[in-house]
Amino acid sequence: MEVKNDYIALIATVSILAFTAFSGNNGEQSLDNINNTDTEANHVTVNESDAHQNEQTQPVSSEVPREPKPAVNPTYKVGSKAIIEANHMEGMKGAVATIVAAYSTNAYAVSFVPTTGGEKVNNHKWVIQEEIKNAGSELLKPGTKVILEANHMKGMKGAEATIDSGEKTTVYMVDYTPTTGGEEVKNHKWLVESELAPLDRNK
Repeated sequence: MEVKNDYIALIATVSILAFTAFSGNNGEQSLDNINNTDTEANHVTVNESDAHQNEQTQPVSSEVPREPKPAVNPTYKVGSKAIIEANHMEGMKGAVATIVAAYSTNAYAVSFVPTTGGEKVNNHKWVIQEEIKNAGSELLKPGTKVILEANHMKGMKGAEATIDSGEKTTVYMVDYTPTTGGEEVKNHKWLVESELAPLDRNK
């Protein structure tokens, strides 16, 4: 009887040890793998979203390398308000803008690869004549290669760019609160004349 009890006790001990080893190793490893996978996926998604937001939409500096010529009689005077019709970034279209400055110059849409690396930025609007190195005063033709002195976003200053299009116009620096909510955007550069509408356009 005693031998039989010892045998049963031995079998029970081996079974418990085997079950513990299986649960402690395989079960825990699987959970860790799931957690690690989820964490890594979320980390990448957040970083990519933040990078897009910070590098593509947020101004780095409100300074202009060379002071452009102030507009003599702009349609939208400094201090006045207008409706933004451009859609350069989320929450911009339909927002009420306060005009901070108005200049007469040449405005360009450009494409460039940031000096910090990453994907090419296509058809960025807008860079003005005074934000292009050794640009002179004549309107540059599409296809012209230039060096940017603008610092609208990370990796822009010093980048080689291609002129996609250009026009002689009045450009505006504006403040506005996005229609999607959030903090006020200060000194956004640039909006051209055709991207603004009178505040009372629907009256």
